[in-house]
Amino acid sequence: MVLFMVPWVDSASAHGSVINPASRVYGCHQRWGNDHLNPAMQQQDPMCWQAWRTEPNAMWNWNGLYRNGVGGNHQGAVRDGQLCSGGLAEGGRYRAMDTVGDWKYTTIRNQFTIQLYDQASHGADYFRVYITRPGFNPVTTPLTWGSLELVTTTGRYPQTQNYSINVNTSGRSGRAVVFTIWQASHMDQAYYICSDVNFTS
Repeated sequence: MVLFMVPWVDSASAHGSVINPASRVYGCHQRWGNDHLNPAMQQQDPMCWQAWRTEPNAMWNWNGLYRNGVGGNHQGAVRDGQLCSGGLAEGGRYRAMDTVGDWKYTTIRNQFTIQLYDQASHGADYFRVYITRPGFNPVTTPLTWGSLELVTTTGRYPQTQNYSINVNTSGRSGRAVVFTIWQASHMDQAYYICSDVNFTS
């Protein structure tokens, strides 16, 4: 059994993110939130180091990477190379999430479950789960819509704090990015979530 410790967040600003496989922003907060001034981060976790240096408020607000009023036009709202920041959402607060490099990853199998934590219980109109196409190298290449393959689309989810989305794929191996769109139900609010993974058989 794997337990996830989710920090308390002011409910006035509470939203959510994918906690497994950990989103980039949640992972940086989870690993370094209590030790973010530790210089060892620069060597042990350089992508999070650059993210904390760029905008520490992004990590403290790990659950706030969303855009309002997109109206389902996700590709129109979020440009290539900016998918992991939600198209520079929140005034560019999360721009470091788009930085190309060797992000920490979660090892998964071809059949896996996305766990999303939503403290405010917004509900979901749908989730869309994409995976980078075979041959894409997230360590060296910016994420674009063309580099993604849609693998799962869900229906509505009732209001709750914990969501599970089962994903079934095949023939995957090696490094990839799982890109999750969460269309919340309480208003026209879309979350754009990058999780770095390594597929293993």
